Amino acid sequence: MELDPDRTAVVVVDVQNGFCHPDGSLYAPGSEAAIEPCAALVDRAREAGASVVFTRDVHPSEQFEDAHYYDEFERWGEHVLEGSREAELVDELEPREEDLVVVKHTYDAFHETQLEGWLDAHGIDDLVFCGTLANVCVLHTAGSAGLRDYRPVLVEDAIGAIEDDHREYALDHAEWLFGEVATLDDVRFA
Repeated sequence: MELDPDRTAVVVVDVQNGFCHPDGSLYAPGSEAAIEPCAALVDRAREAGASVVFTRDVHPSEQFEDAHYYDEFERWGEHVLEGSREAELVDELEPREEDLVVVKHTYDAFHETQLEGWLDAHGIDDLVFCGTLANVCVLHTAGSAGLRDYRPVLVEDAIGAIEDDHREYALDHAEWLFGEVATLDDVRFA
């Protein structure tokens, strides 16, 4: 799979301390295991001149106080609170000045963020997804990308999950419905 670096962005979804390190409130070993392949993909993208986008799931402590139905704290407990170490990207992934960092408050990084406008302004058509969790924020953001006519490519060995079955479901669903699945070795920038 050869991707034009001028029209491609690697999207690193929620590789944050709260999900990827053992002291995180929503830690999953599969999320921690995704750090190294995500970093390798980011390095490869930067070397080729492709864009890099990081998403951060961040919740103000009062976000769900007036919720009618959508309440992540009820479902998951308090997590990645605004201003906390949990909400920060892992140390292994250091954004550069030219990278976009999207702060999101839902599973979908397109929902009420600058992501779509930034991608369009930079002429991006293809999005290469890595990060965590496969069946939550990765799936919802990649699906939202497909609905917006971007080409979503999910890099299966750079995506974390709580259970292997969750990753398998998300990848099968994405490939069947709106995107493509590749391995880290398959992704090339030409």
